[in-house]
Amino acid sequence: MRYGALALLAACVLLLVVQCGAVGGSSSTAPAAERGGPGFNATDVMFLQMMVPHQGQGVRLVRLVRRHPVRPEVATLAAAIESTQLTEVKDMAGRLRGWRRPPTAPPHSHASHGGMPETTQTELDALDRTPPDRFERAFLNLLIAHQDDTVQMARMETGGGQDAWTRRLAENVDRSRSAQITRMLAILGSRSPHNPSQK
Repeated sequence: MRYGALALLAACVLLLVVQCGAVGGSSSTAPAAERGGPGFNATDVMFLQMMVPHQGQGVRLVRLVRRHPVRPEVATLAAAIESTQLTEVKDMAGRLRGWRRPPTAPPHSHASHGGMPETTQTELDALDRTPPDRFERAFLNLLIAHQDDTVQMARMETGGGQDAWTRRLAENVDRSRSAQITRMLAILGSRSPHNPSQK
């Protein structure tokens, strides 16, 4: 379901950019929070406004590791992700302030563009209730899916964004999250001391 929604999102973003123009002129019918401006376009705004809450969800996800048994390398990865994403949220919100745009879009404002991928509170609550011998695997699987959503959003920005700072951020996000996914897949392939029977 995630991949289908992301594909629809990417297609709709391209349509939005065509309709709004590279700079987002006064004839745009898009909500003001989604329009571009001098040096940036609607894709830049949409990417940052989607990433701010998405990164917040990721922080809540990795913080669950603090009260569950995981291998040291998983705990280290979670702490690094938390630190990085908190910094990114601060920087992205600052960029949006400079453009006089709110850090997040109004509720459901992206519905017509395919919606926003998210890791829901229901998913986080279910993970938090996972038995200790199954937590690490469930955590990594959910985090992989979350970071893959992030990669797809970053590629939306590099494919249609205009602002150089935002495009560089998206490129860095793509590289770092892709590397994290590769690392997590490798961890999943190794045997956990919390579940010795794991294949």
